[in-house]
Amino acid sequence: MLPVRPKKHLGQHFLHDRNIARKIASSLTGQISNVLEIGPGTGILTQFLLENNDFNVKAIEIDRESVAYLGENFPGLQNNLIENDFLKTDLQGLFSEQPYAVIGNFPYNISSQIFFKIIDHRYLIPEVVCMVQKEVAQRITAMPGSKTYGILSVLLQAWYDIEYLFTVNENVFKPPPKVKSAVMRMVRNKRNKLDCDEKLFMLVVKTAFNQRRKTLRNALSVLTKDTKSKEIPFADKRAEQLSVDDFIMLTASLF
Repeated sequence: MLPVRPKKHLGQHFLHDRNIARKIASSLTGQISNVLEIGPGTGILTQFLLENNDFNVKAIEIDRESVAYLGENFPGLQNNLIENDFLKTDLQGLFSEQPYAVIGNFPYNISSQIFFKIIDHRYLIPEVVCMVQKEVAQRITAMPGSKTYGILSVLLQAWYDIEYLFTVNENVFKPPPKVKSAVMRMVRNKRNKLDCDEKLFMLVVKTAFNQRRKTLRNALSVLTKDTKSKEIPFADKRAEQLSVDDFIMLTASLF
């Protein structure tokens, strides 16, 4: 019997395997002392984070039932448990504008939105350890030329070095999801800025992959119709064939 009732509308699948929870917690490099856990749920991961005296742990949880349970059973979270929606939270002041690592079992229905918010706050978040749907982890860690390489692959790899750490089976969750899960680690790379307009870079990447079967000449025609009639780089290639650096060069040449 779970201490908190899983809620389908929140995409809750509670991990109940302590060994896997310990393995996830130990996947943090330990180089960042401030740690934010997203969606602690029943606290199975939280307990191992709090055991590390080098960590200053905060947790953000949207589910009131989980918040009540965590408040009663994890005194180490006192004053550091935030009841809110991560997607609506102002991340700037969580640790007084100091950098922090993010960790958590991300709700699968909003994992992409979480990643986009992390990208927006990459200057504050130098490290992320997360469990997501296996297919999402494979997509994010995919290299150019792969069919799974896509928008999140490029946008996250532009700013982070990413490792697929291990696969997690369905039977260690309650209720078990219909898909396998995976844990991955993202660490900020040395790129501080792009050699192009960053908003346009995101637009080019999204536009190119939204019509990934087309060559870039055709896929990006909606963006290039008002520019000079010069030939764009990689015009005869498809989005999945371009590296992050290629997309940066492409964006700089278009605008």
